[in-house]
Formats: sequence, C-alpha cells, structure tokens
Amino acid sequence: MSVFFYGCITMDGYLADKNHGLDWLHQTGGVEETDYESFYKSMDITVMGKRTFREIENLENAGSFYPTTENYVFTHDKSLSLEEFIPVNGDVVEFVRGVEKNKNIWIIGGNTILAPLLDQDMVDHIIIQIAPVLIGDGIPLFSQKEALKRFCLEEVKKYGPFAELVYRKP
Repeated sequence: MSVFFYGCITMDGYLADKNHGLDWLHQTGGVEETDYESFYKSMDITVMGKRTFREIENLENAGSFYPTTENYVFTHDKSLSLEEFIPVNGDVVEFVRGVEKNKNIWIIGGNTILAPLLDQDMVDHIIIQIAPVLIGDGIPLFSQKEALKRFCLEEVKKYGPFAELVYRKP
C-alpha cells in the first residue's frame, strides 16, 4: 500500500482561500495541463473530507469525476448526494491502516485528513503543483503536529503555469 497526497497549492502554501474557495485555481489552469490522468490511473482509493467533497459535488458531472476508484468521504453524514462516494465516520489513520496492502490511496485536499497521516508517518508520496498565485490567507496545506518530517525530491516538472514537485518518503 502507498499513500499519496496529490494536489495544487498557491505559492504561499494554501489549498483554498479562507472561505474554502478554489476560484484562484480554476482561474489559473486545469488538470489537462498536468500529468493528472496517468496519476489517477494508478490509484485504487480516494480519501477526502466533507469540504473537499462539497467542491466536487458542485462540479458538472460530479458523479463521474472519479470513475475507477473507491471514493471515501470523512463526514458525520450517514449518506451523501452522490452514490459514487461512500461516507465514513471515524479515524482516517485507522481507516488507512485497514486498507488492503496492494492498494494505492490518494488523499485529496483537506489538511484535516492529511495531518493525522503525516503525524503517523503514513504518507509515502507528496506531489504538489504550485500555482503562480498569492492569496495571503486561507487554508494551509500542512497543519500536522510539530515534528521533523523529511522527504526526498524525486522530480520537478513544469506544466503550463504550474510547477510540480514530486517527493517520496525516504
């Protein structure tokens, strides 16, 4: 099993603006300018929080957005508006520990999902696209407990206006 974070942030390190909005990203470029499709084809499971799910829920054809993965949303809700997404109420660390060893897990957005996994040294790969945007305030990507975490830089790519940094756990 490998756990991946794959996502885009602003140059000042934010996943979203302070209202959880992604207008800055949508106005900068799209996934067609990245290696998203080949990345997604290697994933078996997606894991996200409720706020990330709400962003997906508002997209056109949202139900077909992640067609080949099992898609889990950490929420207190018993059901979700899209049947392709499965609600999970519990601890993300325990959930990930319970996944079959031959599966690749993509952590999508949400520092509240990512932070506990980083705290437990469970994130194997971090792939970050950096948009050429500064927003000054917002939802930071990293909010784990204070502790030294090292990753090895494997690759730097350029996709249109985006820089992509590919890291792996040593």
